[in-house]
Amino acid sequence: MTTSFPTTLQTQLFIDGVWQEATNSATFPVENPATNEIIARVADGGPEDAALALGAADRAQAEWSKSTPRERGDILRRAFELVTANTDRLAAIMTAEMGKPLAEARGEVAYGADMLRWFSEEAVRIGGDSAASLDGDTRIVVTKEPIGPCVLVTPWNFPLAMGARKIAPAVAAGCTMVFKPAALTPLTSLALVEIFREAGLPDGVLNVVTTSRASSVVDHWMSSGVARKVSFTGSTEVGKVLLEQAADNVMRCSMELGGNAPFIVLADADLEKAVEGAMTAKMRNMGEACTAANRFFVHRSVIEEFSGKFSKKMSELRVGNGASAGTDVGPLIDRKGVEKVESLVADAVSKGARVLTGASRPEGPGYFYTPTVLVDVALDSEVMSTEIFGPVAAILPFDSEEEVLRLANDTEWGLVGYVFTESMDKALRFTAELEVGMVGLNTGLVSNPAAPFGGVKQSGLGREGGKIGIEEFLEYKYTAIAV
Repeated sequence: MTTSFPTTLQTQLFIDGVWQEATNSATFPVENPATNEIIARVADGGPEDAALALGAADRAQAEWSKSTPRERGDILRRAFELVTANTDRLAAIMTAEMGKPLAEARGEVAYGADMLRWFSEEAVRIGGDSAASLDGDTRIVVTKEPIGPCVLVTPWNFPLAMGARKIAPAVAAGCTMVFKPAALTPLTSLALVEIFREAGLPDGVLNVVTTSRASSVVDHWMSSGVARKVSFTGSTEVGKVLLEQAADNVMRCSMELGGNAPFIVLADADLEKAVEGAMTAKMRNMGEACTAANRFFVHRSVIEEFSGKFSKKMSELRVGNGASAGTDVGPLIDRKGVEKVESLVADAVSKGARVLTGASRPEGPGYFYTPTVLVDVALDSEVMSTEIFGPVAAILPFDSEEEVLRLANDTEWGLVGYVFTESMDKALRFTAELEVGMVGLNTGLVSNPAAPFGGVKQSGLGREGGKIGIEEFLEYKYTAIAV
């Protein structure tokens, strides 16, 4: 049994409160990765549309910045309620355009909704400070103001959650926005924008340009001098380009970039707990997540038992269309994604790795790849230094804590690391010494609206979520008052 796909979908640009075609009337197709069918054609915006969108955001900023915290919080609360009420519709759209199983898509809707609820509450908690100067001649008053028009660019793998995680704090802070969703998954983002409109967000505050030519839109925004901040989630390579562009106008930057997460199982770990954690950390969104565990380091004394239990769990997952009941693993996003995974596995096997399960492409349409576990993986295999973005787990043994910490930190990325141990001393040591922005200790899930999400090294700058998430959209102003 499959779930029906909504027939009424918004596919136009949204500029200054109006749905409209692209200036050149161009469109681009959106494909279902499970069936290879074209499910919609979406407006293909260009530089002219980018200019219109940013102009609308610029005009709306002055009035929007004067809105009250309660007004902004109420809009976000209504958006939260509308997203929750439309869970099944949003999940069906998401599954159709990017493939994840419906149960997982519903989970993403819930996570995105919680982001809206979290920042609806943070909107009314924007504070400041007051103190006497050192000489007592002035009173120091510190206030926080919206940073101004923001450029938001989101990836395809979590189209609702990433949109909510950027739009919500911008709304809460009083910033206007220009928003470019991923070309592979624009429909979920457009549905979210439609909800914000219904929730009462004023015209011009949120403007959306879908495009198949990202640089033609984003380059205009970055070089305009009007936008004051960019928030980007995606590859490190693209993030570096945006950072260079941002430097010209000294824009505030939030960058959530790539990852190559280590998953460490110490000798004293609860293996049942570790296997469950591994399933969560590896297979969320078919492994197409920046937080996905890529490199599994398991103490030599327990590697055989862990590998056996883990590969059994992986082999029992059902691969298929995410809209069908009972599916555990949907397709990868596109042909390039499958070919990349195939290449990484082939390279590892050519260097001595053994396949415990998976490593095959099912026949028929769709971009499917079976959940795969590799052991005896050589350190110089490409899979050890590449963000996999697929359902492949590479397992290596280690003998000492010093060795595994060195291996885990031997990467340009530093988003998240996972550690499984029953020792408090070891837990404290590993959380302190892992060069990452987040640690999953005896858990395979770190994402939470109440927590600051982000990484170190080439995994990015800034944090999303938590108490500091709204700070990324605020400027501090100091006033000296003579007394």
